[in-house]
Amino acid sequence: MEDLWEKLLMAGIVVLVALVLRLVLVFVIKRSVRVLTAKQNTREPDAELGSRARQILTRAGGLASQRQKQRIATLGSLLRNVVDVVLVVITLLTVLAIFGVPMGPLIASAGVGGVALGFGAQSLVKDYLSGIFMLTEDQFGVGDLIKVGDLTGTVQEVTLRVTKLRDPTGTVWYVRNGEVLTLGNVSQGFSTATIDIPVAIDEDPEKVQAVLRKAVGSMAEEPEWSTKLLENPNVLGVGSTSGGTMTMQISLKTGPDQQWGPTRAVRERAQRALAEAGIRGPILPGGAPTL
Repeated sequence: MEDLWEKLLMAGIVVLVALVLRLVLVFVIKRSVRVLTAKQNTREPDAELGSRARQILTRAGGLASQRQKQRIATLGSLLRNVVDVVLVVITLLTVLAIFGVPMGPLIASAGVGGVALGFGAQSLVKDYLSGIFMLTEDQFGVGDLIKVGDLTGTVQEVTLRVTKLRDPTGTVWYVRNGEVLTLGNVSQGFSTATIDIPVAIDEDPEKVQAVLRKAVGSMAEEPEWSTKLLENPNVLGVGSTSGGTMTMQISLKTGPDQQWGPTRAVRERAQRALAEAGIRGPILPGGAPTL
């Protein structure tokens, strides 16, 4: 009877130590989560960009801070679950050893079962490990526009096993994290666009460029576009010539995934300015230029 009480006392001490250790580890994890959450995104924009570009990208980084907090909270929850599982297993095995339960057959059975489970669930483990790395490296987050293989869509939800996307047609796609081999994030950094403006091949290129620069060269200074354009549109010059067409090119640099509106505005302004300047459109095969 005395031996039983001694074993119960030892088991109680083991459980108490495990509880104290869990409290310490959980406190450390929560403290780390609070410290990381309090830190703002300190990534500086490209030094080659102007002050306007740095301001816009800084605002974009501020909008992403909430996503960063969610990512840190998810990782903290994952670490707490890992701590709980490890401590429960170690405590249970220690208590069983105190009461004289043979550990050899139990550990051997667990090893065989673990190997069988590993072979059967290796794809599931791969998905979870990939999800952990995606969250840790902040490859993307909810609201980002990403490209995964041939699929392009907006991230609706991110879990450790799957990522839910919605493509432009409204279809929701579920992508297993372990199957993501290449991934492009359109919503990080900045976006660029090259706009082709076709005119008649016998027009004066310098005159056309002057008209285009006057039409779009100061768009970034206008209130409507100052929060999207990182710099004024740049008229690159002649991009190509083919048949009766000379193509002038204009480049844009905007905030992430914000190039669509400025692109349409540049086309409209270019078309209007060229028409007012009397610059003809591409020459059709029949010999008559387009309007």
